[in-house]
Amino acid sequence: MEALAGIKHVIAIASGKGGVGKSTTTVNLALALAKEGYKVGVLDADIYGPSIPIMLGLSDFTPQAVGEKQMTAANAYGIVAQSIGFIIKSEDAAVWRGPMAAGALTQLINETQWPELDYLIVDLPPGTGDIQLTLSQKIPLTGAIIVTTPQDIALADARKGINMFQKVNVPILGLIENMSFHICSNCDHKEHIFGTDGGKRTAEKYLIPFLGAIPLHVQVREAMDSGQPLIVSDPDSAFSELYQEVARKTIVEVASQQNSSVSISISDDE
Repeated sequence: MEALAGIKHVIAIASGKGGVGKSTTTVNLALALAKEGYKVGVLDADIYGPSIPIMLGLSDFTPQAVGEKQMTAANAYGIVAQSIGFIIKSEDAAVWRGPMAAGALTQLINETQWPELDYLIVDLPPGTGDIQLTLSQKIPLTGAIIVTTPQDIALADARKGINMFQKVNVPILGLIENMSFHICSNCDHKEHIFGTDGGKRTAEKYLIPFLGAIPLHVQVREAMDSGQPLIVSDPDSAFSELYQEVARKTIVEVASQQNSSVSISISDDE
């Protein structure tokens, strides 16, 4: 897409099922990459349930027209953001069939005035449907990151997501196990309420990098609901450092993908 010509790397954040913390991961990864010194944007491609506006404190933002066929993106905490939620407000429902939703996403991308970016992090809707296929076919994805919980049901759907991206030749940059364990807010007791190491075992089975395990804690939920992610509101917290480590591993995997795609030809001419 010509609209994304100034963007070096596009990373899709995907999950086989909803409710695993994909959008939370998208926002915190984007902010962590920005903290590493990169120019970062977020595209909320979850057409049916956009949550990026709330998580970045941008619920009141409305894009402004630029010329005849473009509009502005939002800015928050040093990153750029675009979402269908800026156009269709949270109390309204987007009642679209698959092809119509995919078309709306394509239009949103093409009509946004994107600045030059090092990374565009795309928050996909859950599943393996039209929007995921449209994105992988029309946008030169650097790779995808799979988000799952350790729960068997979530892992089964995560495997479907991995298989889908492999079939369309999109590299899997890694897997993140979210809600890896619960931390009690009163006594800091850790409990693996969704199972143990399911994400890590899945990554090992599919020979893809395991980018990290993020615990379930009320502090993370409160920060996202308030539109002040922990990386911004509490940058020295243990949770912020976990996301920062995920960002560093992602940078390494992106560089690895670049290196593996470089071919060297040696001439026989003397």
